[in-house]
Amino acid sequence: MIKEAVDLGKDINESFDADSGSVVEKIVFSNRLVLVLMTLVISAFMAYVVVDKLALSASYEKMMPQNHEYVVNYFEHSDELSGLGSALRVVVTNPNGNIFDAEYIEQLRRINDDLFMVPGVDRAWIKSLWSPAVRWTEVTEEGFRGGPVMPSTYDGSAQELEKLKLNIIRAGVLGELVANNYHSSMIFLPLLDSDPTTGEALDYAVLSKRIADVRAQYEAEGLVDIHIVGFAQIIGELVAGLSEVLMFFAVAILIISLIIFIYTRCVLSTALMISCSLIAVLWQLGIVSLMGFSLDPFSVLVPFLVFAIGVSHGAQKMNGIMQDIAVGAHKLVAARMTFRRLFIAGLTALLADAVGFAVLMLFDIPVIRDLAVAASVGVAVLIFTNLIMLPVLLSYTGVSVSAAKRSLKEQTDSPSAFSLVGLLVKLQVFTKRRWAVSALLMAAVLVLIGYTTSLDLQIGDLDEGAPELRPDSRYNQDNAFVVQNYSLSSDQFAVIVKTPTDSCMNFAALDAMDRLSWELEQLPGVQATQSLAAAVKQITSGGYEGNPKWLTLSRNQYVINYGAQAASVNNQDLFNVECSVMPVVAYLADHRADTLNQVTELVQVFADQYNSDEYEFLMAAGNAGIEAATNQVVSTAWRQMHLYVYLAVAALCFVTFRSWRAVVIAVLPLALTSLLAEALMVVLGIGVKVATLPVIALGVGIGVDYALYLISIQLAGQRNGETLAQAYYRALAFTGKVVAVVGVTLAVSVITWAWSPIKFQADMGILLAFMFLWNMVGALVLIPALSHFLMGDRHFFKSVKK
Repeated sequence: MIKEAVDLGKDINESFDADSGSVVEKIVFSNRLVLVLMTLVISAFMAYVVVDKLALSASYEKMMPQNHEYVVNYFEHSDELSGLGSALRVVVTNPNGNIFDAEYIEQLRRINDDLFMVPGVDRAWIKSLWSPAVRWTEVTEEGFRGGPVMPSTYDGSAQELEKLKLNIIRAGVLGELVANNYHSSMIFLPLLDSDPTTGEALDYAVLSKRIADVRAQYEAEGLVDIHIVGFAQIIGELVAGLSEVLMFFAVAILIISLIIFIYTRCVLSTALMISCSLIAVLWQLGIVSLMGFSLDPFSVLVPFLVFAIGVSHGAQKMNGIMQDIAVGAHKLVAARMTFRRLFIAGLTALLADAVGFAVLMLFDIPVIRDLAVAASVGVAVLIFTNLIMLPVLLSYTGVSVSAAKRSLKEQTDSPSAFSLVGLLVKLQVFTKRRWAVSALLMAAVLVLIGYTTSLDLQIGDLDEGAPELRPDSRYNQDNAFVVQNYSLSSDQFAVIVKTPTDSCMNFAALDAMDRLSWELEQLPGVQATQSLAAAVKQITSGGYEGNPKWLTLSRNQYVINYGAQAASVNNQDLFNVECSVMPVVAYLADHRADTLNQVTELVQVFADQYNSDEYEFLMAAGNAGIEAATNQVVSTAWRQMHLYVYLAVAALCFVTFRSWRAVVIAVLPLALTSLLAEALMVVLGIGVKVATLPVIALGVGIGVDYALYLISIQLAGQRNGETLAQAYYRALAFTGKVVAVVGVTLAVSVITWAWSPIKFQADMGILLAFMFLWNMVGALVLIPALSHFLMGDRHFFKSVKK
């Protein structure tokens, strides 16, 4: 058998026409040395660019859907809604007692001053016990009197500490700025949208590092413990865990290299394949850096996915060349023949990947668009590095002859039932009716299970704190501490109430605000509300010796004006300077999707009923308001993304195969995997959000590679007169082995991410491993089963005769 194969190789060498092949093939292999030198030069340049320009950053604004109604309203009034955008809450705890300790108060002052100087903090709106804007008010026989919570005469004495305690009670900040048990107090740090020193978007990674330095400094002294919550801190923890993320990437690359080597037994060709995939990653990072993009914690997975796609295509090219060399073909002839057979299938697969990623650019969330650009650039680069350069390099080096002969021997000898080839041979049975029906019935059962389970898939966060991080992470522990010790959470949903200029104090507007506050407070997910209407009611009651009968809105405009003016002394963000914008702030128990949906639905119904020329209720500001807008966009984008990705993949498959039957056979296994992946997200408790939205598109993009390589070889065989069983066996022998090896290799490599300290990476590792495996199994089993009914011998030969 091997001797006959070698004789066949001699015939191939003698009969091969160097002038044959496509124009692309002739250009590529006529300029091999030029391409190699060009690759080296470009790689050196890209390495310099990556070292010089690549940055890791994150922006709060980039997480927002820029044209969503809520976000547009927020941007329009952001200057008048200080403290309702991105903010940090720094809780300083006395581990040895309560806050009424002179040493603790001094530490709090120093921390407050240091945080005040951090670039990016909106200093005018900082709130803490040391902030002059945090004031107390009381009603006396002579009227109202008040002052800053921190006594102006404070000197650390026991008498002044008692004054401080009394002022805290008078100010009503217990549970808001001071813990209910008096063991800690909070410094509220609203953040600017841009860095005041550079004018560029605020870099949350840098900001978080500066805040962390302050925390480390004071915790090292042992007098206080510090807890920090807020979006910037989440980004800080994700960035801090980046070194471990990169370690898992390195382990994954090592595993992939090892398994590919075990399969090929050729060091040089394995090294070339891995190198071409890494060069693609280098070029991708360099190009996006030149385009002005930076990586963020949510797109940091993209380089590895580019590498994985490169491995998938590179392994097919290497396997094709190995098989040709095994039968005696010259390494140049083998490279050209493999290029000729697989270039179109590989190009179509990569174009499908690129289009699938590019679809994400249609969605109105900048961080998703950046991810889509980075992924599309990486896939485009793979067309050159793995479809062109890898065959060119292998045309110089070839592959190990002993490895090639071993591969041929495995195919020509009777394979062991437990070997890879032996297992693949058994897959031929799925071209027979009985086995094909069984496979499709099993697929139908999986569809039913996947569909019913996926109905529980939710949009947004499903857990308290930061789902991207482990429950025992520093951030989630800090968040749990704040929830346990403070009455008002850090999840704020602000409704913007807009009136004509100088009309915010009109009774009708305040009365409507009061009604909205009452209705919001009836929701189980709302802890409390804050508004100008509530403050005016408090001041009015105070003006009548605290009589609860006067805890209401007076219709007398002079009483309202006095109440609003007095309230603004202690709380300057109740309304703007023009008296035309006021927030109704709801403090939510959490930011879960169900909680946000209840609030938005109530406010929308209320606004539809009460909006008039005198006042208008607009959503939304506050971190919970922005998240509600994001959830709505993600919910719409989730289904649209599926539709667009599959339409793009189907169109490219049709262009390649020119057969609607082949398109159906290629797409249905992918759809099954997507459905099962949604079900897995439900089982794992993963919601659909900005961080997880691209995963299905990425899985479809990688999975279509398997189908394209298998079906292209199968179709070629059937068009040459082979039966379905013969054609599918040829596809298994030529590309099926690599499909199986790559699917298992990629799944094993990413499943190691499950042990990552970053829960986001762990979840993505499990999802991607599942999709790599199921896309592989679906391609190997469902393609022959579907082909039996759609492209079986009877159907196929009829179409050929036509």
